[in-house]
Amino acid sequence: MKLALVGATGMVGREILAILEERNFPISELSLVASKKSYGKTISYLGQTIAVISLYDLLHKEVDLALFSAGGKVSEIWAPQLVAKGCRVIDNSSFWRMNKKYKLIVPEINGNKLTENDMIISNPNCSTIQLVMALAPLHQKFKVKRVVVSTYQSITGSGVEAVKQLENEERGILGEMTYPHSIYQNVIPHCDMFEENGYTKEEMKLTNETKKILDKAIDVTATAVRVPVVGGHSESVNVMFENDFSLDEVSLALSEMNGIELVDNILENKYPMPITAYKKDSVFVGRIRRDFTQKNTLNMWVVADNLRKGAALNTVQIAEHLVMKKYV
Repeated sequence: MKLALVGATGMVGREILAILEERNFPISELSLVASKKSYGKTISYLGQTIAVISLYDLLHKEVDLALFSAGGKVSEIWAPQLVAKGCRVIDNSSFWRMNKKYKLIVPEINGNKLTENDMIISNPNCSTIQLVMALAPLHQKFKVKRVVVSTYQSITGSGVEAVKQLENEERGILGEMTYPHSIYQNVIPHCDMFEENGYTKEEMKLTNETKKILDKAIDVTATAVRVPVVGGHSESVNVMFENDFSLDEVSLALSEMNGIELVDNILENKYPMPITAYKKDSVFVGRIRRDFTQKNTLNMWVVADNLRKGAALNTVQIAEHLVMKKYV
């Protein structure tokens, strides 16, 4: 397996490398690619020291599989060029996600839809992944009609510059601003750019990607909020079903879902939190309760490490699925 990681020096890229090591992913040759400012830098992987190269250099190498985490522009330009050379691509940007030609994959939900013909495979948005992981077993059992979701998203979703902004503000240092406002001791109801309908791109990703992954008939309305947390997205989720349910049935369906961990004991103050989800592979669900104002409606709280399951781990799991199927 000749594998390339594009965006190797970014927060998600570093996490992908750590997970590849942890999970003993089969690699015979690893190419690490990053932007111009990182050329020549070295990164350690399983005791090896590997120099960062450019995408131009990568095009002159034989590669079986490329993992992209370098933004939409890079994916748009370079993924097709690698595919033309017979290299399969798993892309973590938003560029290919809603393209009808390409599949949007969360392996626990729809990994079985991958075929040998899939040369570009999209990784969903981090907030979408944890949402659909919690919805999938419930949709199968009770049929989801409508979802109202409010997110509480870690600054790590905006990259290392956002982390630096928070650190500067905590210390009273003036520095570059990733956000239009201070994030220290603040909550900003603004993730990504605003669209003409008044929703942000992040909010519309939750709507459109959920439909593509689970069911186009599901209505999703979202409010995405940035909070001063350094690891893990949280979501308050209100779900209306076609069919009635019991809370025991909901808990059982969630606990049987691969990749979900149920943390729901209010008598002992046990519920999911970013601080306990940090560096964990699972999507955590708790605060499960019936919405007493609407028929067949449930409230729940969903938390996951956005850099891990929300990006890096899901990417590696797709790659593992391709290996298992002998597509690479």
